[in-house]
Amino acid sequence: MTTHNDVSPSGKSRSMQRRIRVLTGAAMTGAVLFCTGLAAAQTADSAERDEFFWLGQINKATTVINSEEGLLDSSLAPDIARALATVIENGNQPGADRPGTVISFEPLLIEEGGLDVTLIHAGRSSQDMHATYRAAILRDGLLEMAEQLNTTMETMVELAAQHVDTIVPNYTNGVAAQPNSYAHYLLGHAAGFDRDAQRIREAYARMDRSAMGTTVLNGTSWPLNRERMADYLGFDGVVDNAYDASQISSMDQPVETGAIVTSIALHTGNFVEDVMTQYAQSRPWILLEEGGDNTYVSSAMPQKRNPGILNSTRSDASLAITLAMGPVIQTHNITPGMSDPKDVDENAAMVDAGVQVLARLDRVLKALRINPERALEELNSDWTASQEVADILMRDHGLPFREGHHVASEIVSYARAEGITPLNFPYAEAQRIYAETVADSDYPQEFPLSEQEFRGALDPLAIVRNRATSGGPQPAEVERMITQARERLETDKQWIAEKRSHIDGSLDRLDQDFSELLGK
Repeated sequence: MTTHNDVSPSGKSRSMQRRIRVLTGAAMTGAVLFCTGLAAAQTADSAERDEFFWLGQINKATTVINSEEGLLDSSLAPDIARALATVIENGNQPGADRPGTVISFEPLLIEEGGLDVTLIHAGRSSQDMHATYRAAILRDGLLEMAEQLNTTMETMVELAAQHVDTIVPNYTNGVAAQPNSYAHYLLGHAAGFDRDAQRIREAYARMDRSAMGTTVLNGTSWPLNRERMADYLGFDGVVDNAYDASQISSMDQPVETGAIVTSIALHTGNFVEDVMTQYAQSRPWILLEEGGDNTYVSSAMPQKRNPGILNSTRSDASLAITLAMGPVIQTHNITPGMSDPKDVDENAAMVDAGVQVLARLDRVLKALRINPERALEELNSDWTASQEVADILMRDHGLPFREGHHVASEIVSYARAEGITPLNFPYAEAQRIYAETVADSDYPQEFPLSEQEFRGALDPLAIVRNRATSGGPQPAEVERMITQARERLETDKQWIAEKRSHIDGSLDRLDQDFSELLGK
């Protein structure tokens, strides 16, 4: 038997060991838990694109471009390339040190190739180099988060497709409010996550810009080919303003990413808490498939099946928000360009927290077991359909809504006082209450609904089926929204693949040109 603290997420992660060391403060315990779990799923590919990797790529591109464009003596380029290749090869060995700053990377180059290797530093600074690899790493993180978001949304949409005709209570202010199709409810949550997907794409477009060639903040006298450098590193273009490149935009990027993580975590927490609202009932209409860490038995009370996966997901969402607030606080009240919000490990841990939340939510969705009969029983045990009486009185019989609302409210008050449910409410009592409510008005004095109409007005299935507005829960509209959601998910999936293909293709082209320089 497992407990609610067990972690078994899916998906890729970057170097988690270093991230654990940088996470401090109140979130440390939870951060270690999820980081440890993600480290177990780490792959060799996902660990490669760290600071060391990107410094190597930047140096490769500089060597190729500058030697071809006359900024570096072409006769020196092969020896510099060989020294660089050796440093990269050494850093790629298992357990090897992978320095992540210019000032720690460059001594290794000098050791291998002598001072001549520093000729490639023409017109460069740690400022633009670090700004570039930070953007590249966050860019990879956004794609990872987009992929997991797409996977989780697909699970949610397909679950909706299974429950088009499942009618359940929806809650407002923590109280059962109206009947709804469970599919419609899920698609509403999916719409929120779809906006998160939009935010990722929009942020990606702003982040997909290279700072290389801007040096510290005002460019350089060297005529560097910034566009070619950006192309080699898989960027869609360059940061236009040299001051913005490392002083402003590199501080914006983690803040904007944190806002996306926050939104994802909030949407996840809202969904989980809504499930928890009814899960606490003695006979909930949503259960969790038992096994794994979905549920766990209380150590003292054998009847309890604690919702471990719900608790873990909610906790992960809280941790993600905690980490996402870091860049905001660190960016507040500092001068432009300061390093406070730019730490790669902290920002990558924030992204990983967002991925983790989505992976957990995906498991929650797959573990849900909906009981349509119990949901309908829950609806028929209360008066969640009462607004329909007021709507029919106004729509079909001209009674102002507030007067009709008063009639329906009096029916509910009487029913609750007498312990009567909608299924067995006497039609004669509805007639009496109506007549007493409108007695002092000019409205028709006899209850205008036939008994059949009155019963139909209180039928949750009929209410949902007869909705007429676009975007409503009626089956035709739900099917339309499912189709559109699937189309958007497929478009997003293609977008992720295209962006990854562009980066990979650019880096492959750089490696090919660098290999030619080496004479391979």
